[in-house]
Amino acid sequence: MAGIRGFPQQEARGRDRNTPRAAPWRCALALCVAVAACSTTPTFPPAAPSTGQRPSPTERGFRAADLAKSDVDAAAEVNLRECLASARLIMDKLYRRNPQEWRKGGYASQDAAVARAFDAHAEFRFAELGNARGGDAVLLSLKPEYKGDRVFAFGVGLASMVFISYNGKTELYITDVLDPQKLYNSARNIEIAAWKLGHAHDARGDPLLLSNEIRGGEINLSFEREFGKMIAYQDTMAQVAAQRTNRTIRKVVQVLATAAFLPL
Repeated sequence: MAGIRGFPQQEARGRDRNTPRAAPWRCALALCVAVAACSTTPTFPPAAPSTGQRPSPTERGFRAADLAKSDVDAAAEVNLRECLASARLIMDKLYRRNPQEWRKGGYASQDAAVARAFDAHAEFRFAELGNARGGDAVLLSLKPEYKGDRVFAFGVGLASMVFISYNGKTELYITDVLDPQKLYNSARNIEIAAWKLGHAHDARGDPLLLSNEIRGGEINLSFEREFGKMIAYQDTMAQVAAQRTNRTIRKVVQVLATAAFLPL
């Protein structure tokens, strides 16, 4: 009987021993989430290598905020960084082919123009574009009557399509939920932007912005490769987000020549 009477006491003592161990982890996780929520300024990556080849993956040190991230969050951040790096490279390449544009914007160099477009504090909102982002900024850049820096407007529009689809964040945590429909729509919008870039002409039939080219019988499709990578990144994350949230993506079929940008 003594043994029977002692059993509940042992069980209670066991719970008492375990509870203090679990509590600090829960507190630490809650603290990490709270601290992460206060870090609202995004961080944007440099442009992807112009050769099209990504550098080898590198390890980084552990951060306390990592406790508040799932594996999906970490993967999403990688996809986001790679996608923004491609958008930045496309902007760089457009300036190289259209150097008159950064001069129209009054910048000291194309690097200065790109740096301003990817100023993290601006979050792709600029007064000279009327704070237009996404498809609105792309459409502005390709209006024949537009007198401003077309590359700046196009680059801001392209990169912000990606940024908006991740809810305006570059750091993701377990409390964040990505909308697979937004990611899918952004992939379609990138396709539309790429098509419009290659088919926008002025009244004389000249391209509003030079991109892909044919020189000496050789076709340079480096722009298409980067656009293709961006589309693949977004489509992949749309599928991952859909599986994580058990949501169905409503697929849209459009003719590129008449396609309208989808809402984000």
